[in-house]
Amino acid sequence: MSAVRMDGKGLSAKIRGQLKERVAAFKAEYGYVPGLTVILVGEDPASQIYVRNKERGCNEAGMTSDVIRMPAQTTQEELLALIEKLNRDDKVHGILVQLPLPKGIDELSVLRTIDPAKDVDGFHVVNAGKLFIGEKALVACTPKGIMRLLEEYEIDLEGKNAVVVGRSNIVGKPISMLLLQRNATVTICHSRTKNLKDICRGADVLVAAVGKANLITGDMVKPGAVVIDVGMNRLPDSKKVVGDVDFESVEPVAGYITPVPGGVGPMTIAMLLENTLEAAKANA
Repeated sequence: MSAVRMDGKGLSAKIRGQLKERVAAFKAEYGYVPGLTVILVGEDPASQIYVRNKERGCNEAGMTSDVIRMPAQTTQEELLALIEKLNRDDKVHGILVQLPLPKGIDELSVLRTIDPAKDVDGFHVVNAGKLFIGEKALVACTPKGIMRLLEEYEIDLEGKNAVVVGRSNIVGKPISMLLLQRNATVTICHSRTKNLKDICRGADVLVAAVGKANLITGDMVKPGAVVIDVGMNRLPDSKKVVGDVDFESVEPVAGYITPVPGGVGPMTIAMLLENTLEAAKANA
């Protein structure tokens, strides 16, 4: 019996429809709409696609969207000066710097310069710290989207063994904190973890977020487990995009699984739009 495919695309569309109504209500109450500014430095093709999708999402939700494109030769000082200017602009409620940045620009310095109240990506150390201690914060969009998917499918996390493969600041660490808040018992694995297969097989909920194509195979998954695939990997010999989970071997074993594409990815942009609305409300 095949796993239930968790439809992130469908849930994202539902949330975005609700957001359109919430933005209209916000405008009726405050007389303006939330505004997101995205900064794109350089010509990275994947980043350009992501930025276009974010811009389209904002427009569909009735928010204002401003994309500032800067050449790859932009200095760190120029970028930080722009962010400081946007921090002071009351019409800008969310600031997002598209990663990765060109060589020579320190990503951490850039992320720390964004006003935490406008940090709709949830990457600032203040927001990460608030998440760590359980305070209300702007939460990183992909982990937040994963939690909404789990809620939508009524996955009970209380006391469950959750294994997160990947320890990035963007996904691995924040999703671990969010799972802990829901009383799951969390194990974080990474490139130096020994006996990865055995650890994964003990997971009731398995989150794969390492960026390595088809790393998780069917023999690594507990029958009936919930498998969340965060990976987006383009195979070198084709244009096909696959996740970190070998879908064909895992789907017959798992109880629930997110497909790639159409699983976690669409949820990320929906949560970005929601974060922008939340940031606007907090500063209204």
